[in-house]
Amino acid sequence: MTTLNKIKLQISQNSILIYMKGTPESPNCGFSAQAVKAIASCGKRFAYVDVLKNIDIRTELPKYSNWPTFPQLWINGELIGGCDIIVKMFKNGQLQEKIDSVVINNKDNII
Repeated sequence: MTTLNKIKLQISQNSILIYMKGTPESPNCGFSAQAVKAIASCGKRFAYVDVLKNIDIRTELPKYSNWPTFPQLWINGELIGGCDIIVKMFKNGQLQEKIDSVVINNKDNII
C-alpha cells in the first residue's frame, strides 16, 4: 500500500483524526498538546497518528492536505486545520458543534 493510500484510508476510517507529534497522553510538541486538549475537552473518542513514528506520513500528508504543519485535525474526511484553528474553534464553540455532529462508528480506531 502506498503512503498516500494509507493516508486516505486512515482519514476515511476515522471520523475524528489528528495527525500529531507524539500521542494524546504524551504529546511531543506544544502545538499538538494544545490541539489534543481542545479536542479531548469535546468529549468524543478520536484517533491519532504519531507523525514522529510514521516518517512516510509526515512527509506525504502535507502534500496531500496542502497544509504544511502538524498537528492536522480531520473530521469526517475534511481538513479542519492546525493548532491555531483548533483552539480558536474550541474557544468560540465551533469545535464542540463540529464534533457533536460526528457519529462515531465502530470502525473508528486509534492508529
